[in-house]
Amino acid sequence: MKRDDRRQAIMDHLATHRAATLDDLALRFAVSKMTIHRDLDDLEQAGFLRKLRGGASVEPGTQFESDFRIRARQDAGAKARMAHAAAALVEPGMTVMINDGSMAAVLAETLLDRRPLTVITNNAAVLDCLRAEMRLRLIALGGEYVAKYNGFFGMVTESALSRLRADLAFISSPAVDGLSVFHMDADVVRTKRAMMAAAGQSCLLVNHKRFGTAALHLLADLTEFQTIITDDDPGADARAALDGAGLSLTIATEAA
Repeated sequence: MKRDDRRQAIMDHLATHRAATLDDLALRFAVSKMTIHRDLDDLEQAGFLRKLRGGASVEPGTQFESDFRIRARQDAGAKARMAHAAAALVEPGMTVMINDGSMAAVLAETLLDRRPLTVITNNAAVLDCLRAEMRLRLIALGGEYVAKYNGFFGMVTESALSRLRADLAFISSPAVDGLSVFHMDADVVRTKRAMMAAAGQSCLLVNHKRFGTAALHLLADLTEFQTIITDDDPGADARAALDGAGLSLTIATEAA
């Protein structure tokens, strides 16, 4: 197997299994552990994974989130359920903002039944999904394209958001701890915050497995969101924190 093919196969394996040991990968691809070490070093440098002692993972950490192309292949059922619940908040004629992330990309498809709509986004996957649709006004936020997040960020993006207003912003996050919402990247945080500031209401979309985890940068307090949607029970500690703050949680149980 050629080097590039092997590295793609490593990423395919991690997208499904989320983590793997060095020994397992060396055995699976019939190469030396040193070869796998080099593969993992290069894939980590490219932002696809993070190396651990004796292996690698695509699970998020305080300073790491996997590449959009990996996340887009994970948790399809959970994303579909959350997207269906989120779309129920949208009425025809509204203006909505959709942030970066693989969850938000799934949401775009569910909004087609809510037309006519105006959609404002920095998410390239959302732009690809909606650009040819009728009865839908699509506003693309400019900025610097970041492949890892498949979206646009930076001063240009934030400046555009400061001149726009929406009824509802859909915000996703990879980490919620207590009443605090986090993200690993400061530029991503600033763009999400700008969307929240420009919208009348904000809806947080977060996988139940991300409760009880933190990341490097504080994004928001849970009390800043009018709606919080997840795909399953986040556990007793998360429920207690929400109940203590008087916040309700929508658990999406089915997709359309």
